[in-house]
Amino acid sequence: MEEIVLMSDPRVAAVPVRECGEPPVDVRSDGSLLVDPRKEETDGAFAGLRAGVLERLLLAQEKLPEGIRLLFVEGYRPLSLQRHYFGEYAAQLRDANPGWTDSEVCAAASRYVSPPHIAPHSAGAAVDLTLADGQGRELDLGTRMNASPEESDGACYTDAAGISAAARANRETLGAALTAAGLVNYPTEWWHWSYGDRYWALATGARAALYGPVEWR
Repeated sequence: MEEIVLMSDPRVAAVPVRECGEPPVDVRSDGSLLVDPRKEETDGAFAGLRAGVLERLLLAQEKLPEGIRLLFVEGYRPLSLQRHYFGEYAAQLRDANPGWTDSEVCAAASRYVSPPHIAPHSAGAAVDLTLADGQGRELDLGTRMNASPEESDGACYTDAAGISAAARANRETLGAALTAAGLVNYPTEWWHWSYGDRYWALATGARAALYGPVEWR
């Protein structure tokens, strides 16, 4: 199996950021994407993405087979919320594994929640998404979105074995379209894709990330 580089890997944090200044935009503005409301909050930040990321999502959607669309679930995430998610999950892992060191807890937590200092969501560079049919019904991709490694017994990993043939085919359809549009996947989460962040830069060999942490509006 190919090595999985986790978000906690020092090589990710070592990638420089050359902020391009591109503003985040609301993906709901023109109705081109199906947007699921499960992460919606009062200020609408969940629907934010850098303009270049949204442009690539729309390109990816054009590459999907007829009758299948992207279903957007979450984009931008404030740093305060990212810190909360990471701290909460790390605490659960520490309680369940009292013999682990801090670095082991951090690495394990980063399979599921990015460490706040490099989080692609807080840069407006990452999107959690899945596929839907022509009536907007979510397709089967093997696990629910945002299923942890513990809950899913590892089936949340993009290349996990043991999922159905239909779910595997849907993951491949999603991945082919998004990869062709220039996004990269985080291999421990089939639903997480990004462009322009540090993880993307490391994965593609870019000299620097295009997007660093940004405020929503």
